[in-house]
Amino acid sequence: MDNEIASDEATKCGYVTLIGAPNAGKSTLLNQLVGAKIAIVSPKVQTTRARVTAIAIEDNAQIIFVDTPGIFTPSRRLETAMVKAAWEGAHDADVLALLIDSKKGITKDVERILEGLEKSNKRAHLILNKIDLIKRDQLLGLAKQLTDMNLFNEVFMISALDGDGVDYIRSYLAKELPDGPWLYPEDQLALAPMRNLAAEITREKLFLRMNQELPYSLTVETEKWEDRKDGSIKIDQVIYVSRANHKPMILGKGGQTIKKIGALAREELEEFLGTRVHLFLFVKVREKWLDDPERYQEMGLDFPKG
Repeated sequence: MDNEIASDEATKCGYVTLIGAPNAGKSTLLNQLVGAKIAIVSPKVQTTRARVTAIAIEDNAQIIFVDTPGIFTPSRRLETAMVKAAWEGAHDADVLALLIDSKKGITKDVERILEGLEKSNKRAHLILNKIDLIKRDQLLGLAKQLTDMNLFNEVFMISALDGDGVDYIRSYLAKELPDGPWLYPEDQLALAPMRNLAAEITREKLFLRMNQELPYSLTVETEKWEDRKDGSIKIDQVIYVSRANHKPMILGKGGQTIKKIGALAREELEEFLGTRVHLFLFVKVREKWLDDPERYQEMGLDFPKG
């Protein structure tokens, strides 16, 4: 760490939580903000299940970003746990930012989030995303409609996918954080254990490869992580599905689908870890994993009772 930011008085540190409806672009924005891929991204809604915490350094500030699951009306136990995690992240934040898909505008899910903000008496920053997909007059009209609600401090207009406007947001947020020492090493990018990040990378490849065929009732867990003498890493992961007929969907004809998924995940893991990776994937049927508290703990979620 540089001498000029070594003292507690000279540094800033705090938590910035990103909330929004499913597929608003929170995970894409998080990856842009920290300059590395920390959160998985897919076209499917509800990809992020638990709070993902990543760290960025901006001048003398350490910004701890928290990407939450999309907020929507839950109908199943897993969804209830996801939404609960999102609101807990919002309440714990030093700085709160609501991300809205400009093209979709104020949807029913966004309306519920706005109602929740109003009830919580917690002000937030407004980030309008995907501004390249909407006409300027419509964008300004949406911004006015939202700012008239008196829930927001500042309004940012960005394209998270292109990175347009992201640097300014990071710089602005850094200045808002409370004074204090950095909580984590300067080179640390995420708080999740590496085995969890590895499982998330494989889950992303499942989502992207299988697209609409993929059932949401699956999870990926890293069962074994072995650092070998030659510097390579052996990783065993299990893909749990809740129904027997889901297993052949993931395996594919002659095992071709899971081989492709494994190859894509291994390639990204090797780039991320900077070493050779031996990745072994197994598919197991666990019919009631959605009702198993241990599976929720593995995902970093509280198990909803009842």
